[in-house]
Amino acid sequence: MDLVVGIESRGFILGAAVADRLGAGFAPIRKPGKLPAKAFRESFNLEYGSDALEMHEDAIRAGQRVLIVDDVLATGGTAAAAASLARRCRGELLGLAFLIELVALNGRAKLPNESIYTVLKY
Repeated sequence: MDLVVGIESRGFILGAAVADRLGAGFAPIRKPGKLPAKAFRESFNLEYGSDALEMHEDAIRAGQRVLIVDDVLATGGTAAAAASLARRCRGELLGLAFLIELVALNGRAKLPNESIYTVLKY
């Protein structure tokens, strides 16, 4: 693992800790307009509207092995957008890790063929 990507904002806390334990770098994915340099944007739908995420265009070097970390996998829209951003930055996405998965919301359906790890399932 070369790089852990944390999704705003609780993913920053969990992702930074994971990156430290793995001896990997860390990169943030943030809500629009919060990053200081040129960024890719990925829009996605939520059950109650739409949103977007951004990642610096140079956050991932081509071929870096990436793990995305966040607190909750719910409907999967945020996670799918994060995965798309990691790939647009030319990273090799190895998987996504979450503290909690809300199984009834079927977020995995938006992440076909992704390696997903969750600590707790409700």
